[in-house]
Amino acid sequence: MRKFFLPIFIFSALSSFAQLGGSGVYNFLYLQPSARIAALGGNAINNPSTDLHLAAVNPSLLNKNFHNQAAFSYVGYLADIGAGYAGFTRHSDSLNMSFAGGIQFVNYGNFKRWAPDGTDLGTFSAGEYALHATAARTYNQFQVGASVKLIYSNLESYNSLGIASDLAATWFSKNRLMVLTAVASNVGTQIKTYTNATREEVPMNLQLGFSRKFEHNPLRIGIVAQHLESAGKLLYQIQNRNNNNIDLETGLPIQEDFGFLQHVMSHMIINTEIVLSKNFNIRVGYNQLRRRELALTDRKGLSGYSWGFGIKISKFQIHYGSGSYLIGRNTNHFSIVTNLNDFNKKSKQKQ
Repeated sequence: MRKFFLPIFIFSALSSFAQLGGSGVYNFLYLQPSARIAALGGNAINNPSTDLHLAAVNPSLLNKNFHNQAAFSYVGYLADIGAGYAGFTRHSDSLNMSFAGGIQFVNYGNFKRWAPDGTDLGTFSAGEYALHATAARTYNQFQVGASVKLIYSNLESYNSLGIASDLAATWFSKNRLMVLTAVASNVGTQIKTYTNATREEVPMNLQLGFSRKFEHNPLRIGIVAQHLESAGKLLYQIQNRNNNNIDLETGLPIQEDFGFLQHVMSHMIINTEIVLSKNFNIRVGYNQLRRRELALTDRKGLSGYSWGFGIKISKFQIHYGSGSYLIGRNTNHFSIVTNLNDFNKKSKQKQ
């Protein structure tokens, strides 16, 4: 296992977090790769469901139960930006390991190019892609996994190439109702920069997750602590809010005073999954940092909240997730998951 572990745009407000946004490249890696994850607050490393999308964010969740599973997701963001994920997984009994491959992508669309004098120079496109290969292994109540990502970014005539990895470990209770997990995501570097400038940082994310499913209750509750590499550094002064509170003596904006609890909560995502049956469940999530950053001062609405559901119809898991960013600006995520073994069983039955 030692060898196993060794071997921009307008969109940035949606795909990044606080001061971390704009401080590096490839921020599309922060995007939720599936409807389930979007519904659970944007991060679901603590969810042990058999859904390949979850292994894309926490490789240690991958196990033999994912064998021959295929998954695809798509979301239309604001300004006609489209993003998605597609993947496939296999398990090897001889190696006692599970493997997966996939691609995460975002298409920013087409843009008009103009010269300084107003001459129309045609159009250009922009998109970013991350190919990943994942491997995982189970040791009794522990599962460990790692992913390697090859990242390509094409923004007009500028392009960049990078490499990153995800390292993860998950512990399950004996009845598998309780989960503890740790994930280091996007540990990597630029191989080729957009220009000849210094290499920019890849958006690393250190995370801890916990979830508990109750034996005689449909609830699975969970909490994720994210961006622990920047512990206590996510909050910052929001000037348009400060301007609403003026010091009468100095005439200057009153600076926000962040307490310990506010710093802690800025790292937290709380989520719940109501497992009503094997074929239907409901999900709700809350992202405190998203609410603070994107909610309007006088009309917060449901900013930071998310919800969705999953339903199984025949051989397909169909998932929907909606995340609320600000008033009137929700996202609609759609995912489909299927296991190719189910089709083989039907073929054998016909024979």
